[in-house]
Amino acid sequence: MVKNKKVAFADWGLLDYQQAWDKQEEIFAQTVALKVANRNHPDDEKITPNYLIFVQHPHVYTLGKSGKADNLLLDEAGLQTANAQYHKINRGGDITYHGPGQIVGYPILDLDNFFTDIHLYLRTLEEAVILTLRDYGITAGRLTGSTGVWLDAENANKARKICALGVRCSRWVTMHGFAFNVNTDLSYFNNIIPCGIDDKAVTSLQQELRHLLDIEEVKAILKGHIMVLFGMEEG
Repeated sequence: MVKNKKVAFADWGLLDYQQAWDKQEEIFAQTVALKVANRNHPDDEKITPNYLIFVQHPHVYTLGKSGKADNLLLDEAGLQTANAQYHKINRGGDITYHGPGQIVGYPILDLDNFFTDIHLYLRTLEEAVILTLRDYGITAGRLTGSTGVWLDAENANKARKICALGVRCSRWVTMHGFAFNVNTDLSYFNNIIPCGIDDKAVTSLQQELRHLLDIEEVKAILKGHIMVLFGMEEG
């Protein structure tokens, strides 16, 4: 199989979660179908596309396949008061929040083009966020036993999450991805037990630096790190 390192980048702006999910599912299904069809073609014709999508969502809570519905602390009336939606979805992980000021990344990649190791895939996405935070003077890392990017992970009393991850993978094609808190309204996390973890805080780049960030600048830096770490070519 020919490894296609080219990745089509798109920024969907502020988009309703269901619309974004439907668009993801369409691209994902097309890529998987192409991989299946390619089994009947010579190796030099087995080329599959890759996509990296950035988006922001209006207020929404999403619950992964392994999550517990009780981790949403709002009833239907509470969701309406918060002007938030709620979706049960087909990614891994528990419950999280998406909203304006947050960079949500949806890489729809054929990992056969890069490396077929889902744990390495998650760690590489985390590393891109860690390097982005370092560019802003913030030291971040990982919390043993948990996905995502954390600050002060080694200190049980100070550990706080700044980026959550949850992915789906079929035939080594990925969808869903990560949610990186930049200028996020963190009060919305009070309505859930984020990722099912009730003894750790959530933070944002804005909260850590004490000023509003240029989110387009953050996107550009983050995109650059993702491209380099995966060895991607924009195309």
